[in-house]
Amino acid sequence: MQYVSTRGNAPARRFSEILLEGLAPDGGLYVPESFPKVDLAFLRNLSYADLASAILSKFVDDIPDLENIAQKTYQARVFGSADITPLKTLEPGLHLLALSNGPTLAFKDIALQLLGNLFEFVLSKNKQAMNILGATSGDTGTAAEYAMRGKKGIRVFMLSPHGRMSPFQRAQMYSLQDANIHNLAVKGTFDDCQDLVKKVNADAAFKAKYRIGAVNSINWARVAAQVVYYFKGYFAATRTNSEKVSFAVPTGNFGNIYAGHVARSMGLPVRRLILATNENNVLEEFFAAGKYRVRKKARETSSPSMDISKASNFERYLFDLVGRDGARVKELLRRLDADGEFDLASSAFYRKVPDTGFVAGKSSHSDRLATIKQVFSRYETMIDPHTADGVRVGLQYREPGVPLVCLETALPVKFAQTIRAALGRDPERPAEFVGLEKRPQRCELIEPDADFLKRYIEKKST
Repeated sequence: MQYVSTRGNAPARRFSEILLEGLAPDGGLYVPESFPKVDLAFLRNLSYADLASAILSKFVDDIPDLENIAQKTYQARVFGSADITPLKTLEPGLHLLALSNGPTLAFKDIALQLLGNLFEFVLSKNKQAMNILGATSGDTGTAAEYAMRGKKGIRVFMLSPHGRMSPFQRAQMYSLQDANIHNLAVKGTFDDCQDLVKKVNADAAFKAKYRIGAVNSINWARVAAQVVYYFKGYFAATRTNSEKVSFAVPTGNFGNIYAGHVARSMGLPVRRLILATNENNVLEEFFAAGKYRVRKKARETSSPSMDISKASNFERYLFDLVGRDGARVKELLRRLDADGEFDLASSAFYRKVPDTGFVAGKSSHSDRLATIKQVFSRYETMIDPHTADGVRVGLQYREPGVPLVCLETALPVKFAQTIRAALGRDPERPAEFVGLEKRPQRCELIEPDADFLKRYIEKKST
């Protein structure tokens, strides 16, 4: 399997060569040259670890220890059950796919636990070290740090928007005392954090000297790992391989739902990918009207992990949408940087959007409170605000006879304030997180300055 850049001006590379990278040398994102097809009948009855190994082997053909790494990653002791991502049926045809039973109670654990083990294997084999630079709006940073903490040869520099995560999310990250973990709160939004990561990666000499790697969903391995749970959810919700299923996916950076697009491209019978945004509805606007228009500043909402104005992984989908024309992608992104938007509404490209099976909607603060209350009252199930956005929009597009699988992206305990507002009670807290917010925290407040960030990495790497 070879990987190419979405901007069309970088040499094709193998998986092991892009694993430790972030952006491609031309500033694009790596994608497979083509999407492999799978045999659904062979996959249906596999355990999660075996399913992961079978699907990932289609993308990873140069790491011979992949099967052992998958078995090491997807264990009941790490994810709470042998199912890893159990399906909960709320009523016939309406399901929650539980993705949040890992160490940090968020769906990011599914991919990042694998990524940590892949990194450790490759670095140990090649006797190398690396610096991971990432940006988080809440859950990615925590999951990355828990996956990488204490791992030999790995330092983590995680950027987060100052004051824009829930108290639980901040405490999860900032309370880690491992010497290889460095938390940096940026005076700005998640988009500012993401821009800093891109600016540092754009300095090819610095990136090479300090071996800068990525754990954000710009890393293809993250996307590939997330593809697996779409297959797992499909098999759990159906009895035959001829049925179609729709997935409702809350998303801010487009990585979670893009993995569903990849799964469908591999042959998974997906009827609709239902994209749910919060008030930061850049993606919803594109699928509704063909215009991609970033906001100057992402709005702060009660589903903070989706407070994103510029979705990094949308570039991967755009590459497919325009016929895998890297030059066209580069021109559209140049226009986005210059004008803050591009418009495909009148183009032949956008007319293909309905055929892709994407539909989209947005959810407001009052919507998510009402949905949390409705799901708890009707099904005795507590969901977090991001999952509520997905359920809200998913139900708007629900079709008779088509199972709807809503992706649960985090556990409610991470967003206690919103749960209290909706239900008048606190969510249950796992024993290992009792008193979390009172633990000592380590974090440095910085300006959104790429030169300062590079000096900081340099200092900590010596």
